[in-house]
Amino acid sequence: MTTGLLAAATGLGMGLSLIVAIGAQNAFVLRQGLRLEHVTAVVAVCAVSDAVLILAGVAGNSWLAARLPDAITAIRLGGAAFLLGYAALAARRALRPSAIAVDAGGTRNGLLATVLTCLALTWLNPHVYLDTVLLLGSVADSHGAARWWFGVGAAVGSIIWFGALGYGARLLRPLFARPAAWRVLDAGIAVVMAALGATLLASAI
Repeated sequence: MTTGLLAAATGLGMGLSLIVAIGAQNAFVLRQGLRLEHVTAVVAVCAVSDAVLILAGVAGNSWLAARLPDAITAIRLGGAAFLLGYAALAARRALRPSAIAVDAGGTRNGLLATVLTCLALTWLNPHVYLDTVLLLGSVADSHGAARWWFGVGAAVGSIIWFGALGYGARLLRPLFARPAAWRVLDAGIAVVMAALGATLLASAI
């Protein structure tokens, strides 16, 4: 496998690991998918927003590296700590799963209201800037000239996930009604995040 493809595969894996954990944005996409309500618009808003944020992260860390190299080291150390902490939380969820209720009924909302809600859940979430811009950007920078391949892989991961979550929600509902499915998912996330955190830590010291 070439360096570019390896970086893209790493970006795909990390991008998926960061966005798969159910939060406000993913719960909203899942809910819209279950309700069959403006799914295409919601998936597009999430995927495009992620691509813009990933692009900003990949480009921004290169800019910082040229002017403030110590800042990159600090970001990598902080990112490693975040990833390892995230891995611990995912492992805890795997051991102590909690049900996620998604209302599939109720009054339908208009397209504009749905898109605005989706934008707010994406851009007003402070964690998205740490995860997508700083964290993904710092890991991408560690791939050197192949960092843009990493960014492409991460963006593809977002498209795959949001598309699968939005359009496959009805198929996933019986599966994720079982706590065991969430435990397996969170266990996998914990392993990937811990490995990425260790890799990022090694690149910073």
